[in-house]
Amino acid sequence: MAHAARSFIDTIEETFIAALLGLMTLLTFANVIARYVFNSNILWALELTVFMFAWLVLLGASYAVKKGAHLGVDAILNIVSPGLRRNLGIVAGVVCVAFAFLLLKGAWDYWANFANLPATEGRWFPTGFEEKFRGKGWYETNDIPVPAVLSFLEGMFNDGDEYEKLPRLIPYFVLPFSMALFLLRSVQALVAIVTGKIDMLIVSHEAEDDVEDAAERLAAELKER
Repeated sequence: MAHAARSFIDTIEETFIAALLGLMTLLTFANVIARYVFNSNILWALELTVFMFAWLVLLGASYAVKKGAHLGVDAILNIVSPGLRRNLGIVAGVVCVAFAFLLLKGAWDYWANFANLPATEGRWFPTGFEEKFRGKGWYETNDIPVPAVLSFLEGMFNDGDEYEKLPRLIPYFVLPFSMALFLLRSVQALVAIVTGKIDMLIVSHEAEDDVEDAAERLAAELKER
């Protein structure tokens, strides 16, 4: 059951990330055609593409932690004893968790007021929430039109006034959401090291694997000749 749930969540994340990449490509292509063929322009295309790229990168970063796909340097880890490697992995895991926590705090503090919510107080670690703040739920994007299906947001964040453009709280939501996922997956990776499921945090050998594959293909071609 747990494995099926993980596979289902993986599918959702992979599909969403792939959809973002595909939509970015299609929108950019459509805008190029509109500009150079029809001498027109999709006014909101650039801004929406930038936001989709931000979603792609931030969600992809947390997903890469989950899959152990981030690049890492393991030259020292490979020459030390298993016990020391595990201890170094725990230290690295603690640092990553602390870093992810700080990113989450900063992301929440930046987004919160756009959703008429209080940011946290405290320079490094939250000591509470703001008692007085200026709600920015009325802030809009520059060019992206607001879909009719999101009209309910006007009563929740804009005192019932109609939005002319998409409120910024929507695209900016990726900041706290992705950093929360990043923190969760960093904690999960640390727990995996502590429990002995893995002996190092995040090390991807993608480049080395590509070199080995290329070498094998070259050797096979030379052998055929």
